[in-house]
Amino acid sequence: MSENALPYAEVIGDPIAHSKSPVIHGFWLEKLGIEAEYRKTHVRSDELAAYFLKRRADPDWLGCNVTIPHKVAVMDYVSDPGGVGDSIGAMNTVACETAGPLIGTNTDAGGFLAPLQASGWKGDSALIIGAGGAARAVLYALSQTGVKDIIIMVRDAAKGQALLDRGGVKGRVINMVDPLPAVNLLVNTSPLGMQGQAPLKLDLSPLSDNSVVYDIVYTPLDTELLMQARACGLNTIDGMEMLIGQAALAFDIFFDAQAPRDFDDELRMRLLAAG
Repeated sequence: MSENALPYAEVIGDPIAHSKSPVIHGFWLEKLGIEAEYRKTHVRSDELAAYFLKRRADPDWLGCNVTIPHKVAVMDYVSDPGGVGDSIGAMNTVACETAGPLIGTNTDAGGFLAPLQASGWKGDSALIIGAGGAARAVLYALSQTGVKDIIIMVRDAAKGQALLDRGGVKGRVINMVDPLPAVNLLVNTSPLGMQGQAPLKLDLSPLSDNSVVYDIVYTPLDTELLMQARACGLNTIDGMEMLIGQAALAFDIFFDAQAPRDFDDELRMRLLAAG
């Protein structure tokens, strides 16, 4: 560690201004009295190689979280002892080992699954909207729970099929304009509905009364999709649940301490106040 500097982790992406990860990790560092920092850094796709070269030489850097659009590309710059590249095909966390290689892993899958299991959902069919890095983690998580009927909704059918093939899942692909099938779970992993992006407009009427609508978008927290789902009497899970869940797993990796989850209600209030 360099003199008078604090160890730090960060989140990288493009865009990155919307990220709430510094609020979350900063809150936990404060609660635990750990002298460290968590930042956000704008990194474009053509800057990834230079970014990791620079950070690898920084003795205060503990690692980073990775968000859109780098969750797949980042795999080219890290080692993968856990086989995450083969099992999920995307990484959202990079840890800096002392005098060792950069280690890539994925906390999205666990962060996604925890609130779904806590909700009591026990369905057997799911629709995933999107085919990016987050979709890969969601597909992996659902396949591990034994969900057999998985459908991918995307604009590009080839990308949707590639997602299923990589995950070894015998699902099917539908277009964004196709009617929704009667699944038990709908998960939006796309940026549609995010602040600054096009809205996600769907007819939710085919979903059964016990279906869950899960939107991993967290800016805004209350998306049009979630508001529409509640108006239809459906159960909902917002993006903050997954955001906090995956962050807790990453926090332990970066700072070698368990996130104080007893303060989740207070943390949600702080996140909402942060806008």
